[in-house]
Amino acid sequence: MKVQTKVFMARDLSLALDAASRRMRRSKSEIVQAAVAAYLSADGEEASEAAVTRRLDRISRAIERLERDVTISNEAVALFVKAWLTATPSLSAGDQRAQNAKGQERYVGFLDALSRRLASGRLLRSEISEERDVT
Repeated sequence: MKVQTKVFMARDLSLALDAASRRMRRSKSEIVQAAVAAYLSADGEEASEAAVTRRLDRISRAIERLERDVTISNEAVALFVKAWLTATPSLSAGDQRAQNAKGQERYVGFLDALSRRLASGRLLRSEISEERDVT
């Protein structure tokens, strides 16, 4: 047996309920009844907490992957810079202009290669994982 109950709610909440009712093709009574039941349910709080915990776990794993990827990137750049500084001889003033032009040309080539690599989807982190699995 259903009992009619009169409640007062803020206008914006009432408009949101109307919109949800149309969008979900459910009566406002059904939506309010389900919301009140979930609010009053003893399991509702535990289910909500479990959902939040699952989301936090996913976010935590994503942050750990990001941290790993940033560490790999930092180490790769550091190794490259160390090798470059070790292998690059100092230049005289006359050679400087020619080397600047060559450097600009190489930089454009680097950007093209980087663009192609990113577009291919083959990333350094996957190569590192594959190499680690082989050894």
